[in-house]
Amino acid sequence: MGRLFGTDGVRGVAITELTCELAMNIGRAAALVLAKDGKKSNILVGKDTRVSSDTLEAALIAGITSVGANAELLGVVPTPALAFLIREFEADAGIMISASHNSFEDNGIKIFSANGEKLPDETEEKIEKYILDEPEKMLLKSGADVGEIRSLYSGKDAYMNHIINCGGGDLSGMKLLLDCANGSACSCAGVFLEMGAACDFIGNNPSGQNINNNCGSTYLHSLSEQVRAGNYHAGIAFDGDADRCLMVDEKGGEITGDKIIALTAVVMKNAGLLKKNTVVATVMSNLGFHEYLHNHGIKTICTKVGDRYVYEEMKKEGYNLGGENSGHIILSDCATTGDGLLTAARFLRLLKESGKPLSELASAINDYPQVLIGVKTTPAARANWDKNEKVMQVIKNAETFFGSDGRVLVRASGTEPLLRIMIEGKIKNDVDNWVEKIKEVVENELCK
Repeated sequence: MGRLFGTDGVRGVAITELTCELAMNIGRAAALVLAKDGKKSNILVGKDTRVSSDTLEAALIAGITSVGANAELLGVVPTPALAFLIREFEADAGIMISASHNSFEDNGIKIFSANGEKLPDETEEKIEKYILDEPEKMLLKSGADVGEIRSLYSGKDAYMNHIINCGGGDLSGMKLLLDCANGSACSCAGVFLEMGAACDFIGNNPSGQNINNNCGSTYLHSLSEQVRAGNYHAGIAFDGDADRCLMVDEKGGEITGDKIIALTAVVMKNAGLLKKNTVVATVMSNLGFHEYLHNHGIKTICTKVGDRYVYEEMKKEGYNLGGENSGHIILSDCATTGDGLLTAARFLRLLKESGKPLSELASAINDYPQVLIGVKTTPAARANWDKNEKVMQVIKNAETFFGSDGRVLVRASGTEPLLRIMIEGKIKNDVDNWVEKIKEVVENELCK
């Protein structure tokens, strides 16, 4: 993890941690590092609905234009829309202002290359070097050399057409409830109406302060209740910047990212569309996911957590399906990053063509009981948590207890000030007990 960049860009409490000055310098450094020789670079800028996004956008575009690059503003769009439109409009880079699933107080900055891909670590390090070590080298322009600011608010229409073309289908006859998390999905979720579905919407009235607040993919309770009561075929929940989605079935049962990936993979394999009969997942994917795919002759490869690492593996080896249990799902024949709207469109087509209830399809995948919690620690303790002998010993004890019948994964979050504890096993009570044991040691050793 870099000095500024985590696993998904730069994040912090907006204005006080992710300051206007820092946003301006990120704009300057990114424009310089990603510049094309001999011409002014064009950098697309998108944002989510947080109250701080407008302020950070102003600072960011001031930085971009002050070193001679042009800023082209997309307004409120999903992160995957930005990634797509970089290639569609042949821009030189793109920057998204969003803290994804975090609460409204936080915000973040994600940077994409001219290929619509998240930046590799070495490129992020070059940007960090300008900002932290060599700010005097970010030379300012004047006169005609200053960059221009342009509006490209119609870009979302091109993205919605892309979803229709790649989603591939007519969803008439389906009744859906969509939770837009009061975030970026609000700008584009009408695409499902254009595909013929009968849709109702919740979490689609952003105030600037209600993004991800008891709604969206991190909070499925309301969606589940309303789907069950309203006789819907499915419910779809996006996160704040719509680069991921989770679902609930017609009975209100949760459909995880693992299940969406697994069911999609089998359909693709049977149609001869799954490249190398392989799916890329992360170490967080459930053992039941791996068993289901193995039983269908599909190989799984795991990366560390973060959809950027999933995509890097897919690109390197030529795979075309991968993702995370949290709902970041990459269909690389059509996208370079997780795309909640594209994932939903493809999966809903699968559901319609199956002729079966979603609960029946999902019941074929048996999840091992899994518990995932986050424990807030001090920054210093989080950076060196794996050097603490008592923490490492209780983790080792848990691993010995579960053996080959479970998994224990403890890691520092790349997006929040948390130590994440995940345990999976055959018996729920055992999983709960060991999570509490590790949590107690972590709190005693790292939270004081």
